[in-house]
Amino acid sequence: MSKIPFKAGTMLYPLPAVMVSCGQTIDEYNIITVAWVGTLASEPPMCYVSIRKSRHSHKIISQSKCFVINLTTESLARETDWCGVKSGRQHNKFVEMNLTPVKAPHIQAPMIDESPLCIECEVVEVKELGSHDCFIARVVGINAEERYIDAKTGEFDLEKAGLLAYAHGKYYSLGSKLGFFGFSVQKKTAKRQNKKKN
Repeated sequence: MSKIPFKAGTMLYPLPAVMVSCGQTIDEYNIITVAWVGTLASEPPMCYVSIRKSRHSHKIISQSKCFVINLTTESLARETDWCGVKSGRQHNKFVEMNLTPVKAPHIQAPMIDESPLCIECEVVEVKELGSHDCFIARVVGINAEERYIDAKTGEFDLEKAGLLAYAHGKYYSLGSKLGFFGFSVQKKTAKRQNKKKN
């Protein structure tokens, strides 16, 4: 296959499209849609969101030092997009999008009740990285919708939740599961074991 060179840019896709909620009081509550988001470490659990200085939520998070990452779904696609293009300076996003703020158990920021999974985050460092500031945070709580928890395994059923993804300015559903972590090794191991039996 031949490759055509592109200018350097942000082409690492797909990414989660998440709604980040913030604010310490009801009057301050806001939502910003973020795709520059990810995991940094497992132990302790660390993640990040990168936000432009000009965004309303940047100031709120800078002052409160906390935020909630709310995973989004196919049914929340319109709300996810709207909260990304409208500013909290002029709009009450919770009210206008009929989203429900719920007090987070561990931090002074609201969760979005309609989200299937809400990740409570405490900011530990802010890095200035050109167009965006990266808010590095410690995960202090996870709040999952009960109906998506498998009663037998206790695992969160991501496929059942119908999560949303973002790629190059467009939103996508995730589609069918193709495998699981370690499935390629497990197949080889199973084949070896079957050969030994035969």
